[in-house]
Amino acid sequence: MSSETPEIDYTQLALDIKDWGRRLGFQQVAITDTDLSKTGHQLNDWLAAGHQGEMRWMSEHGEKRYHPEQLLPGTLRVITVRMDYLTDNSNMIATLKDESKAYISRYALGRDYHKLIRNRLTTLTKEIEKAVPGAVVQRPFVDSAPVMEKPLAVKAGLGWMGKHTLVINSEAGSWFFLGEIYTSLPLPVDQSSETDQCGECQACLKVCPTDAFPAPYVLDARRCISYLTIEQKGSIPEEFREPMGNRVFGCDDCQAVCPWNKMASLSDEKDFTPRHNLDNRELTELFLWSEQEFLKKTEGSPIRRVGYEGWLRNLAVGLGNAPTSETVVSALRSRESHSSPMVREHVAWALGQHQQQKRRKRKITNTANT
Repeated sequence: MSSETPEIDYTQLALDIKDWGRRLGFQQVAITDTDLSKTGHQLNDWLAAGHQGEMRWMSEHGEKRYHPEQLLPGTLRVITVRMDYLTDNSNMIATLKDESKAYISRYALGRDYHKLIRNRLTTLTKEIEKAVPGAVVQRPFVDSAPVMEKPLAVKAGLGWMGKHTLVINSEAGSWFFLGEIYTSLPLPVDQSSETDQCGECQACLKVCPTDAFPAPYVLDARRCISYLTIEQKGSIPEEFREPMGNRVFGCDDCQAVCPWNKMASLSDEKDFTPRHNLDNRELTELFLWSEQEFLKKTEGSPIRRVGYEGWLRNLAVGLGNAPTSETVVSALRSRESHSSPMVREHVAWALGQHQQQKRRKRKITNTANT
């Protein structure tokens, strides 16, 4: 009886991996090598410009971000996956335009995608290991380590990098999550079939409320509403508060106007469906949640990441931009003496906005009567 290790048909294994991935709910699975040298130069230029803001981890870990084999020694290939998350887009624009409603980024309305995708990827790694005799080095990632997931997805052919710095797929738009498996298996790589098709379009650049794109394909995170409402830990600079409008957790404007998102398919993943009607809630309702309510209703949600203090800060800005009413002003006044200096600061700003609204209204009325 031979003791030699059976030869592996890597071409067939790659096909099997893609089939297993699709069965696990991924819309697309592709394989690429680890050469990200060009992307490494771009990252270092971006960091040198300070576009990362307070996200200090973006400059940590040295070259591991663009040298996968340094992050996981033995890595030869990256299996990258795409999972659609948009479950309904019928009220997206209506909510953005209704200044009394809270707009929450579509990716955050349901269950936290990190755990869901990580569990699916873990299952996929186990399927691979069962099919391969001998030891194999593998590790799944979901936005959880110094992994350059967008360049890897582009390199594998899942799409191209849009001018808004998100990956766009010609058949699926950009409403999708990405995940990766680093592996030591020498699988055949996929050739990218998605060339940049943004053309002369600048819709995403022009619609950005805070002018967060200093140039096409370059995002200054310090001006991005997603950064300001999630990553920014202190006070939100006043210059951005009015442009934020009613966007209280993340921002989807650049995706909402992208012509390629007319191609987006709705996801049937139940975990991504909105919880607690968060796609259609009044700003005042959410602002009056107690901390216990916040913790209960954001359990298993990406929103939990911002914390209760950050949640109130963001909502105070939204209320400051809402039409003046007794309900809005009363809600804000209920937090005037909040224990957090940051919350008090943003509440005071919001109340000042409503005082200005009242003064403008009186001035218009007096002018009309003269």
